[in-house]
Formats: sequence, structure tokens, C-alpha cells
Amino acid sequence: MGRPLPSVAALAVAAIVFCASAPSTAVGRVVRDHSPPDGWSRVQIRPPAHVIAYVRQGRPLPLRARPFGRVLAQVGSITQFGSRRALSVVTRRGRWLGVTEAGVGNNRLVWVDAHAGRLSYTRTRLEVDVSLSTRTLVLRRDGHVVRRMRVGIGRPGSPTPTGRFSVTDKLNGPAYSAFYGCCILALSATQPNLPAGWSGGNRIAIHGTPSSSDFGRAVSAGCVHASDAELRYLMRTIPLGTPVVIKR
Repeated sequence: MGRPLPSVAALAVAAIVFCASAPSTAVGRVVRDHSPPDGWSRVQIRPPAHVIAYVRQGRPLPLRARPFGRVLAQVGSITQFGSRRALSVVTRRGRWLGVTEAGVGNNRLVWVDAHAGRLSYTRTRLEVDVSLSTRTLVLRRDGHVVRRMRVGIGRPGSPTPTGRFSVTDKLNGPAYSAFYGCCILALSATQPNLPAGWSGGNRIAIHGTPSSSDFGRAVSAGCVHASDAELRYLMRTIPLGTPVVIKR
């Protein structure tokens, strides 16, 4: 099956105000539109951007089961694939940020302390939405569809996990196996229902496939299959930490 993707160890943030070096998300940018006939000003409210937290170099960052809870794991600034570690911020409770990290929390949120001084921040207005029922992947900017593509999904017995995840790594597919096509976008999701005898690792990713007949079908061990052309577009367009929402 080729070189495996090993395991490791988005609800938009509506109005976050972080302490220390953490940024605040805007409630929305007001854009004036043409005035309606009655003379009243009409406005369009831009949705708030998604916050991405980068882990700084230095001591490891603890990931906790809940705010002030037990430490599940500690992570550094670089992923196991050599990428800068970018955590998608899903929610906030006071000083605590709910994020996703592959192999920690069983596809559930883990919590990091924004007061620890171990994070820097950026934002993206992009989001990837995967619908398992329609077998489509949609890239959105500010909630508007930018690109839509037909994809393959997990087959019965090893369905693609649902939830809020993020892009953790952008990898060269042939460096791992020709099976992965041109590109791999590794996600912060793992597969809890591996097929019997499967030896390809439990990491979920969006990647290529040697079979164009996969698109629109439930054929994989849990990963999302897309065409090389679409994958190259995603690789160019979305940053690490972009939220990925997978729903039924």
C-alpha cells in the first residue's frame, strides 16, 4: 500500500479576545452596498476569520484534556513531517483555546493555554467542508463557495471520521507512494475503524489516487480522494491550519 502516513502525538471563533500576544477576531467587516430604494443603507457583514495558532520554538506545548485538566501530550513547533505546527482554534474558554491535533484526544478537542507565551497567531478566511452524503469537497472563503470538487470517501466499515479538523501538513505524494497521487494534505484526524489487516497507518488525509473512478464513491480506508488537479489547487491556496469540517 506504499509508505504509511504514521499517527502522531471548525466552528469559527466569533469574537475572541486573547491575552498576552493573542489577537482578537473581528466581529465582521462592514461593506457598504448600493442603497436600496427606500434610502436606508444596506450593509454586508463579513464573517470573522478563523484563527490559526503556531507553536513557537522552545519548550514543548502541553495539550490538555480540558482547561486546567491533565496533560495528554506535549508538542513542539515542528510536526513529524517537518512542517511548522499550526493549530486550528475551534473555540475558547477564557485563557484556554480548544484546538485539534492528530493522534491526541481521539479526534476530540484538546486545550492549550493562551497565557503560556508559546503561541503566535494568524488568520485565514478559508475553510474546507467535506460532505460524505454528497461526496463533495467545497472550499469556502468568508462562507462563499470558491471551488467545489467530487471526492472519494471511506467505504462501509471504515468510514471517513466526521468532525472539525485542520490541515497539518502539505506533502509530496510520490515521496510516500504513487498511490497518493501528486499531493497529500494531512489532517488532524485519525481513523478509529481501520480495515482488517490494514498496515497503512491511521492518519486521515486528502490525497490523490491512481483510479479516477474513485471520485463520488465510498472506496477508501477513510481518507478523502481527490484529483491531482484539484489537489494542486488546494496545495497552492490553503495555508497550514486551515479548518476542515467533515460532516455526514
